[in-house]
Amino acid sequence: MKLIIPKKLHRGSNIRVIAPSRSMKILSNEVRKIACEALSKAGFNVSFGKHVDELDKFSSSSIKSRVNDLHDAFLDPSVDGILTTIGGYNSNQLLDYLDYNIIKKNPKYLCGYSDITVLTNAIYAKTGLVGCNGPHFSSWAIKKGFEYSKEYFKKCCMQNTKYQIKPSRTWSDDDWYLDQNSREFIRTKGFYVINPGKAEGTLVGGHLRCFACLQGTQYFPPLKNSILLLEEDEEANPMIFDRLLQSIIQLPDFNGVQGIIIGRFKKKSQMTLSVLKKIINSKKELALLPIIANVTVGHTMPIATFPIGGIVKISTNKIASITIIKH
Repeated sequence: MKLIIPKKLHRGSNIRVIAPSRSMKILSNEVRKIACEALSKAGFNVSFGKHVDELDKFSSSSIKSRVNDLHDAFLDPSVDGILTTIGGYNSNQLLDYLDYNIIKKNPKYLCGYSDITVLTNAIYAKTGLVGCNGPHFSSWAIKKGFEYSKEYFKKCCMQNTKYQIKPSRTWSDDDWYLDQNSREFIRTKGFYVINPGKAEGTLVGGHLRCFACLQGTQYFPPLKNSILLLEEDEEANPMIFDRLLQSIIQLPDFNGVQGIIIGRFKKKSQMTLSVLKKIINSKKELALLPIIANVTVGHTMPIATFPIGGIVKISTNKIASITIIKH
């Protein structure tokens, strides 16, 4: 598969916001306002898909509306990059209706996380286009502790040079949108090495439950020479994580996986590093793979932006390091 890397964004770039999962309507006017101001301050111009405010009983909108907005964002020559509004549960409804030739012929960064894992991985599998596991449009409304997220978004989407993912100094597990002025920030202890070693490969994955729902379909990316990125939210306890990880391991081409990066878990998931290590150590297929956990990606804040389909190198010599080589 030929790797397609989109043109980098720059100050003055036009960002289109679409809602391929949950509707923009679930965001408060304040969140929208703050996010738009933050993106403008970062040098971007913001526009919105025609159907972002449609709302059905599933807090989403019709397949047709979501597909149209995604196609329009890729087809519009004035649009330089695409941000998703927020995550959700139903992005995989769109996969059979997308025109992947439109996407391939008009390469642009599509950035989001959680349910957007489905889109970035499916698009990479069908076209070779690199997408971004990074902040949503709504994430830009975070007033405190967002500088790290913004820094790595710029490194991935605006710079051509390779970059190293480093731990944030603090992290938060709170519902920031409920009270922006009363936030709890916790000192980080850095990345956690479960298995030592070094590896290089194509990055695939993201939110584990969303990634796993692509199994057995034409939209699941090849695992040959890959680095797996795995993270979860509070809805997944250790048993669910274990079960889904096992299902990935049982895939016919899992032997192509060269290493694994695991995101920091939310407190409500009840996953601890010791429990995670027990899960990993119970699987003989993982014994020789370098595995780094407690990484700043996923549902705790802040998050680094990782290029799905990009080339990543991980190493645990002396300290754990993650280097994004192609993005």
